[in-house]
Amino acid sequence: MNFSTFTYESGPLEFEDFPITKGPAYILGQKYNTREERDDLKHDIKSRLWITYRRGFPNIGGTGPSSDQGWGCMLRCGQMMLAHTLILRHLGRGWRWKPYDVQDDKYWKILKMFEDKKCAIYSIHQIASMGEAEGKAIGQWFGPNTIAQVLKRISVYDNWSDLAIHVALDNVVILDEIRSLCKTSAKPSTSQQPSEEGLDLGNNIHFSDFVNADPSHKAGPPKPGPVVAWKPLLLIIPLRLGLTDINPIYFESLKKCFTLRQSVGIIGGKPNHAHWFIGYADDELYYLDPHTNQNVVDLEDRERQAVDVSYHCSTPPSRMIFSKLDPSIALGFYCKDEEDFNNWCQVFSSPVQGFRPMFELRKEAPTAWSYEEVVAPVKKAKKPPQTTPFSDLFCDEVSSTGSNNDEEEFEFL
Repeated sequence: MNFSTFTYESGPLEFEDFPITKGPAYILGQKYNTREERDDLKHDIKSRLWITYRRGFPNIGGTGPSSDQGWGCMLRCGQMMLAHTLILRHLGRGWRWKPYDVQDDKYWKILKMFEDKKCAIYSIHQIASMGEAEGKAIGQWFGPNTIAQVLKRISVYDNWSDLAIHVALDNVVILDEIRSLCKTSAKPSTSQQPSEEGLDLGNNIHFSDFVNADPSHKAGPPKPGPVVAWKPLLLIIPLRLGLTDINPIYFESLKKCFTLRQSVGIIGGKPNHAHWFIGYADDELYYLDPHTNQNVVDLEDRERQAVDVSYHCSTPPSRMIFSKLDPSIALGFYCKDEEDFNNWCQVFSSPVQGFRPMFELRKEAPTAWSYEEVVAPVKKAKKPPQTTPFSDLFCDEVSSTGSNNDEEEFEFL
């Protein structure tokens, strides 16, 4: 039997069933009628991997914490977004979880990638340890940009998924950078295996015994292979849409994101809480909440009935109005091929009345102003070049100072 407890944080203490809404509900690109398609809607949400606080796992780093209660909510939200991306990659959007039934081998392989063990590539152990490379000690809270950067670092060792992760900075998506990333050399068909001592990635971070590794091969960084047409892309766009409160002019734009087939949700939350937002109906956001502290489970015994039940939320998702959303978020999109990416670009490059742009698409990285272009004209009492700052376009005149500073505004203290 699985036991779980709620943390001291204000998690989902009470659950309500889905309300009948005036408009449709959108869940990660799927449209539902909340009156006529309630069962399908619930089954879709229950099929998403729900990754929460756990207790009783092996100590992180050997002597670190054995539970992530109170500090791991953003890490868990990043895991949920990535887990859904991998399900799209390997099983497709139409896949549905069947409790007490033998699941697809690919499903189990994905699930074990997020198990609370050092040997799992996307485990809390690996993510927390890799966070040290981003300046976060084990046990410290992450912001949306930090978790995005960490997942990007780890994903290069996931040979099975061969996923390209791009994190857009400063509210600008550079298209040439993405195309170059997705068209780079493929990894060799034979998986690379870290040695028994672990693969040293710098900063005293060691990876070992990845769940998808072939033990007959030794350690080594990914080696060049034949050029591929396109690698599946997970695009993460960290944004700040206001100062202390989210600006309501962006509500319709956020809703639009959930209607796209490429959507893998939004990681963000409200003060002191990170959530994985999966959709909306009318003026309410739907999200999966990681603030339930469950016992660790051993997924090796997959023949045991219902061993994976605790990874699927048995209650309707939590809901909140848009105005309660913290302004620091990260949008997630999955493009399975180049055509899918071109379609995504078309959506966000075409101006639509009533939708405030949240970020900019550029073919190439903008060239920074030089001293002569900015300072000298000012000294000569001339107007500076007529270039609109990114902040004026997308952040409501909030100064953009770089990813490392911006994301710290969303620390969970």
